[in-house]
Amino acid sequence: MTSASTAPASIPRSLFVFSVLYGGMTCTAGILGVKQVALGPLAVEAGIFAFLQLVILSSAVAELHGQKVATWLVRLGFIPLIMSALLIQLVIALPHDAGMYPPAVDAFPIVVGQGARMMLAGLISYGISQTLNVLIFAKLSRGKGKLVWLRGMTASIISQVIDTLLFITISFYGERPIMELMAGQMVAKIVLSIVLVPPLISLVVWIGRKLDAPA
Repeated sequence: MTSASTAPASIPRSLFVFSVLYGGMTCTAGILGVKQVALGPLAVEAGIFAFLQLVILSSAVAELHGQKVATWLVRLGFIPLIMSALLIQLVIALPHDAGMYPPAVDAFPIVVGQGARMMLAGLISYGISQTLNVLIFAKLSRGKGKLVWLRGMTASIISQVIDTLLFITISFYGERPIMELMAGQMVAKIVLSIVLVPPLISLVVWIGRKLDAPA
């Protein structure tokens, strides 16, 4: 009989840790996306910071454990994404307590709530862009450990452009002009991918190898 202390040995430590972080970031991205932040001349929804973590984590898993495992991680990410969206809608529908802080009563559904169209856009853009990120990262590989920062940056740029194209088109087409909004978001995400992804993915892959190294 396998003891509790040895049971987790079949799962690499890096995969366990990164999977936990990945699930948390799928939920966090949607909440942070409510705020638009100004980074110098660039304006971008704050969810990009959590979404970049998804890109980095899925690429790191592909580097350490292969494309198939990373793709499954992306697919499993739908579970916390959908569950959090359903729970948010349930909480919004429930009556608020009479003693709740009055400004929060009106602010809560604005901050965390999303329309059905935007929720659908989020699911579609997440699934396609993250799967594409893993695919591009894996296809660019010329041997593990080589040019991880460049492969991660390239995959992030392409997947972020696709994510923006899908999300904004599905969410806002026919309701408001989207070309200017789309262009601004793409530029901001490309810049952030160039600046943040190379050092962060190198760090995360290094941490993963340390976690999986024999004790």
